[in-house]
Amino acid sequence: MSATTSSQAEVLLDVRDLSVAYGRIEALAGVSLRVHAGEIVTVIGPNGAGKSTLLNALMGALPPRGGEIRFAGEALPAGQIGARVARGLALVPEQRALFGSMSVLDNLELGAYRFLADAAQRRGQALEEVYELFPRLKERRHQAAATLSGGERQMLALGRALMGRPRLLMLDEPSLGLAPLIVHDIFRIIDTLRRRGVAILLVEQNARAALRLAQRGYVLELGRVVVEGEAHTLAGDPRIVEAYLGMGAHQDRLVA
Repeated sequence: MSATTSSQAEVLLDVRDLSVAYGRIEALAGVSLRVHAGEIVTVIGPNGAGKSTLLNALMGALPPRGGEIRFAGEALPAGQIGARVARGLALVPEQRALFGSMSVLDNLELGAYRFLADAAQRRGQALEEVYELFPRLKERRHQAAATLSGGERQMLALGRALMGRPRLLMLDEPSLGLAPLIVHDIFRIIDTLRRRGVAILLVEQNARAALRLAQRGYVLELGRVVVEGEAHTLAGDPRIVEAYLGMGAHQDRLVA
């Protein structure tokens, strides 16, 4: 979906004045953002800005101190990660959180637990869709997850999340620790998911790549949104360029 039409699409995620604290330390202060159906929205900012805290709060892993989270028009109560998954949210955390001693196939099937009450055919269809996106996972489906390369583990983490057929996929630093060519593949797949109708909320250290991929973006600093707008506008803002886009030209080419 283009940036010009996102405002006409359904507001899938609507976050209003979200605040989160660790004891007396305020991690998020009045954060508001929106993700429309079928678009990629990125959140960029320095380390410690609260980006991962934001995703964990949206997923229900952290209790908010204030504010409201609405998904598909309904308020989400605090906690209840399983209920969020059942509604169509999924999070791929920075640590990937795979079960290393289990096979690739077993890890993927864990991602389909929301369909346990449904026919096995539905889970099988989800598995084939994941294998279509990640043929390497099918080749390695009987390998232990711990034996995979870094790029393959990221593919597995993405694939496991997609087994639940989410409407909104939240990604925390998907390029972290990966070789540039693997990053190119991961970002290509993220864009494919968007074109298939999955909304994406992307937290990414490679701000230039994220803004090239996304339709809209938010800049988070010290737990507050300080700038928001169309991704191409943010990418051309001298303040954003100076603060976040000072990476090498070779990286820019790899994600073009």
